[in-house]
Amino acid sequence: MSQPIIFELCAETLEAALSAGPGGADRIELCTRLDVGGLTPSHTLIEEAVNHSGLPVHVLLRPHAESFVYSTADFASIRAELQHAQRLGAAGVVIGILHLDSTVDKDRTRALVELAAPMEVTFHRAFDEVPDFDRALEDVIATGCHRILTSGGAPDVLAGADVLARLVARAAGRIDIAAGGGLRLSNAREVRQLTGARQFHGSLGVQGDGPPRLADRIRAMVDTLNEA
Repeated sequence: MSQPIIFELCAETLEAALSAGPGGADRIELCTRLDVGGLTPSHTLIEEAVNHSGLPVHVLLRPHAESFVYSTADFASIRAELQHAQRLGAAGVVIGILHLDSTVDKDRTRALVELAAPMEVTFHRAFDEVPDFDRALEDVIATGCHRILTSGGAPDVLAGADVLARLVARAAGRIDIAAGGGLRLSNAREVRQLTGARQFHGSLGVQGDGPPRLADRIRAMVDTLNEA
């Protein structure tokens, strides 16, 4: 039996998080400042999303948008925010730490995975900056992360479909590959068919739309991915 399709809504407001369940999403990645690629959300937003969304909430841990290479102080901040998310009832955290040469920082990533247990850990689109995707895949698997969120190193998931398909095949069930970055209703069917991915990630937001419209778009995305 094939694995079910999973759709994760990327939400930066409580309204978006509350639309996820009615729209048929399976989980929420919670963040703020999507205009800079996402940063760590406030404790208040985490608590409200956990308590009221009815879905597993995975919290982005990204202290700044400068790079994915973190100082000692940055790493201490990430650890502290992870523990806050844990106490607030988050189901998972989303991280991405690289060395100066853009390879995966296995030691720090593994330390966060161990600290987070039993929460799930996703390695986010920092993965798209690595110089060697096959090596990076093995490195992330070695850290114990549960999934990788990636566009295949391309500006969007359709452009990166060939790399995504290779990663899905190479992962061979050892880690989940979630296709995210530029996922739209207009390309979702093709991305699903080309990549063989079973997990997908997107925000689907339109400025000025209210929760009912967002829930409708989520439902349309979920239906499209399941029908492809």
